[in-house]
Amino acid sequence: IVSELKGAEFSVSGVETKETRRNPAAPFTTSKLQQEAARKLGFTAKKTMMFAQQLYEGVPLGEDGPVGLISYMRTDSTRLSAEAVTAARAYIAERFGPEYLPAKPNIYKTKKKTQDAHEAIRPTYIKYDPDAVKSYLSKDQFNLYQLIWNRFLACQMSQALIDQTRAEMTAGKCLFAATGSVLKFPGFTAVYIEGSDAAEEEKDMRLPSLKKGERLGLTELKPTQHFTQPPPRFTEASLVKELEENGIGRPSTYAAILSTIQDRGYAMKDKGQLKPTELGFVVTDLLIKSFPE
Repeated sequence: IVSELKGAEFSVSGVETKETRRNPAAPFTTSKLQQEAARKLGFTAKKTMMFAQQLYEGVPLGEDGPVGLISYMRTDSTRLSAEAVTAARAYIAERFGPEYLPAKPNIYKTKKKTQDAHEAIRPTYIKYDPDAVKSYLSKDQFNLYQLIWNRFLACQMSQALIDQTRAEMTAGKCLFAATGSVLKFPGFTAVYIEGSDAAEEEKDMRLPSLKKGERLGLTELKPTQHFTQPPPRFTEASLVKELEENGIGRPSTYAAILSTIQDRGYAMKDKGQLKPTELGFVVTDLLIKSFPE
């Protein structure tokens, strides 16, 4: 294939562009906060809950005295109070402009097994934006508060508009395809973009302006072979996600589960991934033997 393509003429056989809309992520539940803090800040679930507890209990803010900066941090609900949504919408309109504000507040569906005892994790007062309280917080407290603040604000903002383009090129008997996207209107992405567990996140690739029938010059041929890879080992973020999806534990126990399997030596962390130890294998085998169901 490579030798055949070296003298071949490359030309654009088709270009298709369509506009897509991207919705903001829901406000934080406990598991989502632990996952994002692990991805973006490198926090363990235990560390995330420790600093969230401090922000919830209250931080001295100069003349204002101790102020609880976030709502209760053990929750499985995406529900928000009407007062919080109204305050967020007023802030967005003033800070970013009316085009960043949807016609109606964004409401997020709650899963079936949700207890819904507490609302989602959010800043308690919109007036205390991260920059206003930065001098009163430790570095880790500030980073976590900023994460919660940005996610809450973004969840009430407009959709992002993206132009997605797919171009097809022919050369000899071969067909090549390239996809790329261009951000038309940032919307909520001006404030916050959700992280991913994928080893390599797909990055937005910009394509030049292409027309059907246009001839292209060949710069380089890279003959690479791809093999199916096994699923990656769990990180703290992906394990919390798995626990939640399988109904194991509650929002208040995710951090304790992750700490226990490491403290007892059933798993160890290696470059951010959780690897089972020999003891972990032995204990698992005993458990399966005793409790096959």
